[in-house]
Amino acid sequence: MKKKAFKVLTSIVVTGSLLASGTGFVSEPAPAAYAAETAQAPSVYIAPIDRAKFLAGSLFDFRVELNHLTAMPSSVTITVNGNDAEPFFGKPFVKTNTDKSQEFTIRDVKINEPGTYEVSVKADNDLAKTVKYEVVLADQGGKKAKNVILFVGDGMAFPDITMSRIMSRGITEGKYNSLLEMDNFDQRAVVTTSGMDALVTDSANSASAYNTGHKSAVNGLGIYPDNTESSLDDPKVETLAEMLKRTRGMSVGVVTTSEIEDATPAAVVSHTRRRSDKPEIAEMLYKLQPEVILGGGSAYFLPKSTPGSKRKDEKNLFDIFQQQGYAIAENATQLKAANTPDKLLGLFHTADMSVYYDRSTNNKAELKSFTDQPNLWDMTQKALDTLSKNDKGFFLMVEGASIDKQLHPLDWERAAYDTIEMDKAIGVAKRFAEQNGETMIIVTADHSHSVSVAGTYWEGDGKSGREALRTYEDSKFPTYVDSNGDGFPDTPDVDRKLAVVFGSHPDYYEDYKFDAVPTSPTVKNKDGQYVANPAKLAKPDDPNRDRFLRPGTISPADSQGVHTADDVPLMVYGPGSQYFKGTMDNTDVFFGMANALGLNASDAKSDGKNWVPLANFVNLMGGTVKYNASAREITIRINDGTIVLNLNSGKTTKNGKDVALEHKFENGTTFVSGSSILEVLSK
Repeated sequence: MKKKAFKVLTSIVVTGSLLASGTGFVSEPAPAAYAAETAQAPSVYIAPIDRAKFLAGSLFDFRVELNHLTAMPSSVTITVNGNDAEPFFGKPFVKTNTDKSQEFTIRDVKINEPGTYEVSVKADNDLAKTVKYEVVLADQGGKKAKNVILFVGDGMAFPDITMSRIMSRGITEGKYNSLLEMDNFDQRAVVTTSGMDALVTDSANSASAYNTGHKSAVNGLGIYPDNTESSLDDPKVETLAEMLKRTRGMSVGVVTTSEIEDATPAAVVSHTRRRSDKPEIAEMLYKLQPEVILGGGSAYFLPKSTPGSKRKDEKNLFDIFQQQGYAIAENATQLKAANTPDKLLGLFHTADMSVYYDRSTNNKAELKSFTDQPNLWDMTQKALDTLSKNDKGFFLMVEGASIDKQLHPLDWERAAYDTIEMDKAIGVAKRFAEQNGETMIIVTADHSHSVSVAGTYWEGDGKSGREALRTYEDSKFPTYVDSNGDGFPDTPDVDRKLAVVFGSHPDYYEDYKFDAVPTSPTVKNKDGQYVANPAKLAKPDDPNRDRFLRPGTISPADSQGVHTADDVPLMVYGPGSQYFKGTMDNTDVFFGMANALGLNASDAKSDGKNWVPLANFVNLMGGTVKYNASAREITIRINDGTIVLNLNSGKTTKNGKDVALEHKFENGTTFVSGSSILEVLSK
């Protein structure tokens, strides 16, 4: 009996600490919006917000705001678990106020001991608020990853993977000819993406959740919003990259096909309420100094006097980085020639890099002077060559940025080509991980789009527009061809194409003819409203063009398709994969990476006990668990025995006799120590 229980225990013990410190929140009402300014009655705002979760020892700023005051309170008490906040954090508050608000701020604090913390604010004018925090230690057990590679397909919804797989791999008699690289990852999960202030997120706060483990507001990066006008003074939370450099000396890489200062890559290093603070974000990159920085966005590195610059000063960040030992590359040729430097900065466009289709076909009408841009898999390989020189390990974020940037203007073909490009970069990382054996790869998206594959489109019988969109038995398989075997269709324009539709879009024309250059789906009319752009059509002057019109589902004030709140996919490979499963909040992805790395940012030590979820263990053993909520009593029936655990008294009995069972109750889940449950079962 004990031997069998031990085998079951070892099969779940690795995930026990994840559930203890990861994804086990009790379902509670959603937190109130941060925006105290939207409620005119006096109110209290506390940052970090209610239910915030911290890795023990991670740095953050703590702030309390009393907003919309009618009179200043004569006294305010701020406590943490009943103790004054200032001695608890070891620093005094910086106090500020206007005629309608009062603020208390302490910067760069941390909580080293894991546990639950209650923050209480009370003012003598009857203002009061309480929030709860959870502080956790990363799991130290099991095989740990030395390196983590996070791929973010910006806007990559489930259907985007489907349409890219069809175009790349082909489908015959209902079976795919082969699968994408990301399809072959064993561990899978789904991720929820909403931010703290809105159901539908943008890339900034969603990517920030992955990098910090904290929610933020739309457009926020590495911060909780506050009531000041400045976007650069909001309460900060430490990013994973900052922690890894501070506590472990690991290397960091940021690779993207967007501007390097754009939301997703910026989330690795940035702290700002406004993602558009791109000159400042470029300087934040310098402050952290990731060993690898590859993408577009050189306009924010060039001094104001240089053509193409978007800076408002004469700082030359290329020179500043070069002085710190960075090798500089400005095109694919220079990147290829860089012989694995210790530090590498490559910026290949003043703005976002051109999308893969236009780069690969040398589409000069779109590329203009940027005719020598590298592809994403070559950038990924170069990043791995450089980062793997550090024996302490590395964290690399790779973004397929223009999946999103092409789904916004409803150019699904270009989005699919960029998804395939990212998948080839995933293949490069997978081969590195297979050889290395200590690398975990995560593939996910920061948010979704409303794209969907409805069938196929075929005009072979003379029909066009809606009449040519074939569904069910009429949706015969598309005719994409990959004659050179490079994973990309030879052309996106074939006689039978995918019929891709959008659920959240403005008025636009869709004739399923590929645009020679990226073209906006809308133009402004004389009333300032966005209307369908005839330039999207192969024949803009077609008198019967309205057969191609897709009436909008969003406001005519919106010029493009918008994000959706749909869950996004997540796939994982390598050591630490077990920390990612089921339905995860986007903040849980951060804690999964911390657990996979065994990241200890504090002086706190684990108690050395393998805590496992009681219900999981009993179910795997073939037993049953029943919980009496009113009595807070758990009854376990297993192997003809009955174990009763009372959570109020802590008393445990087996078949009516007292036994000792080490247990704890956290976030709605009961955990038991592995050795203790084995001992009880053996009696």
